[in-house]
Amino acid sequence: MSEVLLERSDRVGVITVHDPERRNALTLDLSDQLVAAVKTCEQDADVHAVVVTGAPPAFCAGADLTALGEAREQGLRRIYAGFLAVADCALPTIAAVGGAAVGAGLNLALACDVRLAGPKARFDARFLQLGIHPGGGMTWLLQRLVGPQAATAMTLFGQVLDADAAVRHGLAWDRVDGGHDELVASAVEFARASAEAPRDLVRTIKATMRTTAVLDAHADAVDTEVVPQVASIETPEFAARLAAMKARISGRP
Repeated sequence: MSEVLLERSDRVGVITVHDPERRNALTLDLSDQLVAAVKTCEQDADVHAVVVTGAPPAFCAGADLTALGEAREQGLRRIYAGFLAVADCALPTIAAVGGAAVGAGLNLALACDVRLAGPKARFDARFLQLGIHPGGGMTWLLQRLVGPQAATAMTLFGQVLDADAAVRHGLAWDRVDGGHDELVASAVEFARASAEAPRDLVRTIKATMRTTAVLDAHADAVDTEVVPQVASIETPEFAARLAAMKARISGRP
C-alpha cells in the first residue's frame, strides 16, 4: 500500500514514505501526504524533531515517472510540495537514508537539516540521465552542501555517492552500519538533544540559524541572536536547568 506513515518515538516524529514495491517513488498523493505529516509534527507540542525515511529497500527513487511524464509546472510544483514541506519545517529534521535517494528523492534527503547514511545509501541526482532538467531547487541545495565541484560531478557527470563518499563530501553527517531499524533508531537517538530541550527554544534556534546563514557580517549575527537569547534567559526552563546544574556542581566532592 502506498502511504506516508507517522510514528512518534521519544518526542521525535518518524515519517516514513512507504511504497516499497515502487521504491517509494513520489506520486502526487504521497507528496500530499508528506505535506500533511510534516504539518502534523509541527502542530504536535510533543514532537520536537523529525526523522524522514523510506521503507526498504530504497529511501526514495524520485518522482513517479508516470506522474512526472504527465506533469507541467502545476503538477511539478505539487510533487515538489512534499520535500519543500520538509525543507520549510520549523523543527529540526534528519534524513535516515538507507537506500537509493534518486532525483526528487535526493531532494527529499537534501531538504533535511542532517543526513545519516546506511551502508546501502546511494545519493544519485540522475536528472541528466533521464533527459530532464533538475528541479525543486536541487542545484542550490546540493551546491550549498557539497560545493560546486562535487555538485557538478553529481549533476553533470553522473557521479553517485555511496555512504562513505557522502560523509567524505559533507553530504551526510555519518554512516550507520546495520539494517533499517538500526538506522532509524540512530536517527532518533541523534535527535535526543532537540527532543529533550524546550520545544520553543529548538524552533527559535533553527529559525535563527536560517537567518544568520545568509548574513555577511558577524556583527549582524550578534544583533540577530541577542533578542532571542535574552528571551530564553527569562524562561522558567532556563531557571530550572541552571538550578539543576548548580546543584550538580555543588554536590561534587
